Amino acid sequence: MRDVPVWAARLSRERRERLWTQREMAKRLVQAADDPQARAHLPERESLVRMIKDWEAGRHKPKDPYRVLYGRAFGIDEAELFDDRQATREPTSAEVTDVPIPSLPLAAIAPDADLFERITHAVEQPSRVDQQTVEWLETCLAEHRKVEDTIGSRPLLGIVRQQLGVVVELAQHARGSLADTVVDLAAQYAQFVAWMSLDIDDQAAALAWYDRAHDWALEIGDVNMATTTLSMKAHQAWSAGNARRCIRLADAARWHDGQVTPGVRGMAQQMAARGHALAGDARPARTLLDGAEALIRQAAERADDEPAWMYFYDETWFRLQRGMIELQLSNWSRAIDLLSEGLSGLPETYKRDRAWYGSCLAMAHTEAGDARAAVQVSLPIVREAVTLNRHARKELVNVSAMLAERRSPEANVLVEALREAS
Repeated sequence: MRDVPVWAARLSRERRERLWTQREMAKRLVQAADDPQARAHLPERESLVRMIKDWEAGRHKPKDPYRVLYGRAFGIDEAELFDDRQATREPTSAEVTDVPIPSLPLAAIAPDADLFERITHAVEQPSRVDQQTVEWLETCLAEHRKVEDTIGSRPLLGIVRQQLGVVVELAQHARGSLADTVVDLAAQYAQFVAWMSLDIDDQAAALAWYDRAHDWALEIGDVNMATTTLSMKAHQAWSAGNARRCIRLADAARWHDGQVTPGVRGMAQQMAARGHALAGDARPARTLLDGAEALIRQAAERADDEPAWMYFYDETWFRLQRGMIELQLSNWSRAIDLLSEGLSGLPETYKRDRAWYGSCLAMAHTEAGDARAAVQVSLPIVREAVTLNRHARKELVNVSAMLAERRSPEANVLVEALREAS
């Protein structure tokens, strides 16, 4: 019996861990090709299923574009997924975290000898979990959140899902006051995994993990997390263009207003505003935004009281949200001003967000009839949009289509830039 290559075994394992059939895998590969033209060139579903069977058996190795599609579908870096030398080579220093839990090699989470031993014992015997190990995992999560702002979800999702698995195991064995702390950490991990799942367009996984995070939050009485998960489910509805569900979930997130921090309340209120803007209701959208802005200022005065996952929520981020809503309400000039101001204050490390809000600014210029400004804004963010943010990529594709429809000569420049980046 012939040996199956490492990469082939991993394709099969990653699929089965997600409980996907080979037919479902074919569907996910097609969904990963989010460009309609790219989808049109893919084979029929039955042919794709046969190809998947051959790949998993190691008879043929996927070539482009299937390598890219697999990486997108699994949320795993393409080079890592198809590296068939892993079983025979020593890992490089960049690949080794020197801890018994998978993580990126970040200096901030490198443990000393004592902590390394504690983590190892906790993994081997979950009943031995202690405060120091849990605090290391909290730091690990915080650092991976920040890294995700720069490199996007795909390279991180597999790693963080494995970390979540460890945390869940620890939560089942933790005792005393530490038990609630580990469940709280599990809820935070689940919320982060849900966010990244949504980012790669795995809608079902995102909804499932938001629900799980919500359950864990209710289990320990964490109203901040319970409220946040409802706000994020409202965001998922907004992403799908469902204004009514977005508003209803955002309103549900505000049921605990008197028990949550100003920042968490502000997030729920601005999500309700986004739902109304999506529905074209300008007055309630702007009224809710005014209230959310006041809550943002309160949160800034006592930033240390806000939950760890609210680290990004500040006046710069809120100004960008306002600009996005004004864009949705067809107020082009105001959207341009707000988005330009917000982007000027957004750190360069927030590459995924800069791609998204930059694409919104490009659309605002396009709608305002300024093709040159639209392309000038678009070109510096094309690569990040293609590699880090599918929403930004779609928005830039829409910009190029609108420019082409108006017979603008700048359209060809953007179309070519998108083609090269892809």
